[in-house]
Amino acid sequence: MLLLFPVLAFLPTLIYLAAALLPAIILLRYVYRHDTVEPEPKGLLVSLLVMGCLSALCSGVLEAVADAFLSVAVEPGSRLYTVLLAFLVVAVVEEGTKLIFLKLRSWNHPAFNYRFDGVVYAVFVSLGFAALENVQYVNNYGLSVALPRALLAIPGHLSFSIYMGMYYGRARLQANLGDREGARRSLRTGYLIAVFLHGFYDTCAMLQSGLSTIVFLVFVILMFANAYRTLKRESATDTPITPPDEGPNGPPVIPL
Repeated sequence: MLLLFPVLAFLPTLIYLAAALLPAIILLRYVYRHDTVEPEPKGLLVSLLVMGCLSALCSGVLEAVADAFLSVAVEPGSRLYTVLLAFLVVAVVEEGTKLIFLKLRSWNHPAFNYRFDGVVYAVFVSLGFAALENVQYVNNYGLSVALPRALLAIPGHLSFSIYMGMYYGRARLQANLGDREGARRSLRTGYLIAVFLHGFYDTCAMLQSGLSTIVFLVFVILMFANAYRTLKRESATDTPITPPDEGPNGPPVIPL
């Protein structure tokens, strides 16, 4: 019986952690199972989750600084402030830190040898970010936020990362083929799509009007459905990103 007391003491914490982390774990497993050609090294994937957590911590600091400047330039609480906060502060910063940490850890990794790997890597970074963010939300606001965030926020981060990862894989292929400008263009495209989707999502969620709620629900349904189709298509059409004349040691290191 005495052994039960430590377990019972930590039971509320374990419930909160499970509610916060389980949605991300389920989606990570789902995406991982779509990497059917060549599963990625477990160590690399764990490190990408850590990169996602680090990007969340960095984003918190950068967003606080950016919000302080925005509050001086625009009246807080106004519609313009909400839109600028969603797009230029939250979306730009969060998707930017995700991309930076994603590229730092995986761009020159020898396991990055198939196009779909870019999707897997981006998803792991993004859901590492989302998992830490979710722990903070559930800890601050309780279990009441766990279900809506599991149905909306976590899949939202997944959707943003699928588009970013799709172009990230294309960028690595273009870099391997010597098309550095094409690689830069693909990286920018993936980033900007993720920023737009993230910014639009947050704008509708933060405006909290009847119209914005309807637009939000329609947008989320369409985005989730299209992200699902994109994930399926990218997995089914996965191709090597190794140039034909490359040796057996993996893709060449081509920095951007």
